[in-house]
Amino acid sequence: MKKTLVLASLLAAVALAACGKKAEAPVATPAPVAEAAKEMASTAAGAATGAASAAAGAADAAKGAASAAVGAAAGAAMDAAKGAMASGAGAADAAKAAGTAAVGAAGDAAKATMGAAADAVKKP
Repeated sequence: MKKTLVLASLLAAVALAACGKKAEAPVATPAPVAEAAKEMASTAAGAATGAASAAAGAADAAKGAASAAVGAAAGAAMDAAKGAMASGAGAADAAKAAGTAAVGAAGDAAKATMGAAADAVKKP
């Protein structure tokens, strides 16, 4: 990414320089102007490198934040699933208890009916 940014900046600088050139004979620049231009170019290159480094740092920070958000969402989903499983287990236990009670009540009713039938048969 850093190389791409530096190459893009260099390409843009060359394109701007090419658009600004005219078909005139080159004029000799005085030495102080050339030195100042060289210093400014060096400063600009340093600033571009710093900006590229800052952009890479920001990208890494965004990647870390996204990773943390995914981890948090996955944790919340896992907690919700565990809660649902616990609720389901509670419901299953309640159904089992209700079924056991129903079987017991049906058995008691059957015994009572059999007892009543036996009493009816004994009476002439």
